[in-house]
Amino acid sequence: MVGDDEGVMGDGTVTAAHTALLDRMAGLRLLPVVVLQDAGHAVPLARALVAGGLPVAEVTFRTAAAADSIRAMTDAGITTADGSGLLVGAGTVVTPEQVDAAVAAGARFVVSPGLSRAVVERCQEHGVLALPGTVTATEVQAALAMGLRTVKFFPAGVSGGPAAIKALSAPFPQMSFVPTGGVTEANLADYLALPSVVAAGGSWMVPADAVAAGDSATIESLTASAVAAARGAGA
Repeated sequence: MVGDDEGVMGDGTVTAAHTALLDRMAGLRLLPVVVLQDAGHAVPLARALVAGGLPVAEVTFRTAAAADSIRAMTDAGITTADGSGLLVGAGTVVTPEQVDAAVAAGARFVVSPGLSRAVVERCQEHGVLALPGTVTATEVQAALAMGLRTVKFFPAGVSGGPAAIKALSAPFPQMSFVPTGGVTEANLADYLALPSVVAAGGSWMVPADAVAAGDSATIESLTASAVAAARGAGA
């Protein structure tokens, strides 16, 4: 699913690490979007995701606890059955300074709600994978010009959903997408059925009330259900 030229940097260099990271996302098919108000909840949440079969988290910079949460997850050394470990990234990154903070905390990928050359270039300087948000043909074409081959499609639900991604994939067959925003377990299969979709992002498996309450059992159960739905979509 991930193209041979994925991981292309601003200077045209192919980064094998980015290709491997995207291949791993493609295998997981889901990207949980996590909002943490308290970094103390980060590790229990991460362990619940792993127990539910989803060893990945996009920790959003919507709160002051983001960097500390990423650092806590990264430093915890959480392992998986296959030894691959937890994949932690940063979301809602809108400035180069936030890129610096995310990378310093251990983020392995950076997701933005929109397309910012300054953010993408700072990610490239750090050698970290950038997944900026796009929703129009103009934005996708601009992302291609920056050397990107995978972007976020946001907000997916109100921007045409799977039909819009399918339409964009016709003129841009070299671009892959991670739709986020309005993706639910009910419509997950519609997104994952598209060859151009690497994975889908969502927050239904990490509801704010369960996160705030430290309710790991609920998060693990919802995650396991989401993973089963993703696997069913790929059957």
